[in-house]
Amino acid sequence: MRQHKEEQMNEALALFYFAYKTFTEKPDEIIKEYGIQRVHHRILFFIARFPGVSVNELLSLLEISKQALHGPLRQLVEKGLIESNEATHDRRVKQLSLTEKGADLEKKLSDVQRQQMGAIFSKFGESCEENWHQVMNEMAHSRSGFDAWLSKREVAIDQK
Repeated sequence: MRQHKEEQMNEALALFYFAYKTFTEKPDEIIKEYGIQRVHHRILFFIARFPGVSVNELLSLLEISKQALHGPLRQLVEKGLIESNEATHDRRVKQLSLTEKGADLEKKLSDVQRQQMGAIFSKFGESCEENWHQVMNEMAHSRSGFDAWLSKREVAIDQK
């Protein structure tokens, strides 16, 4: 029985791997045209969700060091995809937002993935989507970046 469970988990790992490859394949093709990588895509994604996000908040969301963020952030600014401005409440705080070009690219990238997920959820129904969210929430809940996501999302909802 134990052997059977291990085989099932190996199957789940393989499915997760191949699903992730499918999920990232088209966006990877798109970002390649811009000379950027997945880390840049993640940065664009979070800035799009939270316009005006500070660099420190972005570090928390991405769970990376300042050093790891510096290069990709600089490249996105140089490519005209994001802009960095001083916060009105504190000049030391840099707030990030997408340029029009950056917003267009982020939408293109995320639309591909939203369409993939939407098609699958439509195929299998609402209960499947709810179960998928439960599994993903369980996997994500121990991440500090997910805590930062929930906090920022709550603030964004309150401001609407």
